[in-house]
Amino acid sequence: MESLTNSIEEGVLAYIRRIDDLGGAVKAIEQGYIQQEIQDSAYAWQMDVEKDERIVVGLNKFKVQEDPPKGLLRVDPSVGERQVTKLAKLKADRDGFATVKALYALERAALGDENLMPPILAAVKAYATLGEICDVLRKVFGEYRPSVMF
Repeated sequence: MESLTNSIEEGVLAYIRRIDDLGGAVKAIEQGYIQQEIQDSAYAWQMDVEKDERIVVGLNKFKVQEDPPKGLLRVDPSVGERQVTKLAKLKADRDGFATVKALYALERAALGDENLMPPILAAVKAYATLGEICDVLRKVFGEYRPSVMF
């Protein structure tokens, strides 16, 4: 038991040293190391399941044969059309100046170091849409793009 514990400890310490050598956790994430490790681990796990080297009850062993589910929820396409109509009405009926002003205040806050919740709530109260709020935040912060190590 002791040798197994020592083996695990050595592996963990080597792994931590590798991350430290990359400059720490943040640098390792920025370089795509952590994401690559997760991807490699998930791939290895899936391959083990598919080769029956890893047993997952109900997935690759001891499966119960049953009919496919019936009566699954199917969303009527008219629901989406009604939502688009409601959104257009909301935009037409809201105070456009107040909405633009609230979104501008959110942008200024995001460019600084303010708490973003108050300007987000003000934008919501001015009937800014989730898409409009997210567009402002994407404009300031950008979008996450995974970096993959090769």
